[in-house]
Amino acid sequence: MIKKLGLSAAIGVASLSLTSHALGDSSSQIWDMVVKEAEGQTVYWNAWGGSTQINDYIAWVGENLEDEYDIEVVHVKLDDTANAVSAVVAEKAAGKDENGSIDLIWINGENFASMKRQGLLYGPDWTQNLPNWQYVDVENKPTITTDFTIPTDGMESPWGMAKLVFFHDSARTSPEEMPDSADELLKWAAENPGRFSYPQPPDFIGSSFLKQVLIEQVEDRSLLQQSADEVNFEEVSKPLFDYLDELHPNLWREAKAFPRDYPSMSQLLADGELDITFAFNPATASSAIANDELPDTVRSFTFSEGTLGNTHFVAIPYNANAKAGALVLANFLISPEAQLRKQDPAFWGDPTVLAMGKLSEEQADAFNKLDLGVATLRPDELGPALDEPHPSWMTKIEEKWLARYGAAN
Repeated sequence: MIKKLGLSAAIGVASLSLTSHALGDSSSQIWDMVVKEAEGQTVYWNAWGGSTQINDYIAWVGENLEDEYDIEVVHVKLDDTANAVSAVVAEKAAGKDENGSIDLIWINGENFASMKRQGLLYGPDWTQNLPNWQYVDVENKPTITTDFTIPTDGMESPWGMAKLVFFHDSARTSPEEMPDSADELLKWAAENPGRFSYPQPPDFIGSSFLKQVLIEQVEDRSLLQQSADEVNFEEVSKPLFDYLDELHPNLWREAKAFPRDYPSMSQLLADGELDITFAFNPATASSAIANDELPDTVRSFTFSEGTLGNTHFVAIPYNANAKAGALVLANFLISPEAQLRKQDPAFWGDPTVLAMGKLSEEQADAFNKLDLGVATLRPDELGPALDEPHPSWMTKIEEKWLARYGAAN
């Protein structure tokens, strides 16, 4: 069967038995065959390219894959993951079911839901057959197996955790002044006009802010776990847009313009034009401080009742040309070595998906000794993680936002 299907598909169809310590003999043999097939392949990895630190980390990953496996990793830099999804859709429509142009996509949320719904993903059940899956914290991080309410079914491999966190410069504003909820933020903005903004949707960070406000403003949060098409969207979303109508006159440039993305918004904090910004990574500020992009007086805060939390993944298109190489790359991304470097704010600061109890004592000690940075909140300070709404909510919210406010920008 392996010969008939090709080594690149072997791990996806074999019934592998992983233990918490090592692969069984047959599984090791199959993985060795996948690694052999991957030699000399070029993996076109479509991933967001808007951060120097992340781009540098991906380049480091590529160097390791080249040195260890003779795999070339080409980072295809995206400003919107939806563009990669559209490319796979176009290839399927053209009947290009093999030798696709994309081998791996950094993905989650509505983009994953769209690809899964349209049958555009390789799988199911390849992720748990990766050798390094033994280290992944599936027991305590439910968003690893459920992406924005959609079961992953082993079609995407986790490689980082996310939690919405806010930042301010303590040289200009005190922690006691910082809002502790969306309602308090609305009041703060009215008292400090022009000192807050958010990236314009459909930027992911900007849309995430809209979801945070929606979750806090909606009367029945359980409705957000359903498809937006199955409820009265206009009625349920009305509190969000009432909130934005009140907020916008007090935003930076009176909401006549918005930051393009997180780096643009962060630069406004560094330049003293904004007093509050936010990101989906608790270590973002510390990483920026370490790279001289923000002053060392920047500090983090969050809302005590909770902020959005999720996992981000990599997935393989159904028609990927270098499936074996993509599997080896996905496996490396969840290795203790790669996860340790990624969590270090000197390189990125992205929280790990691994369970410390599944690592060796030496590996866990290395994680525990990481200096997460002066601006990074401890895990017990991050507050509860709020569940992401069904991915259809982001799509409809973005559409309504653009119709309501986009024409003015």
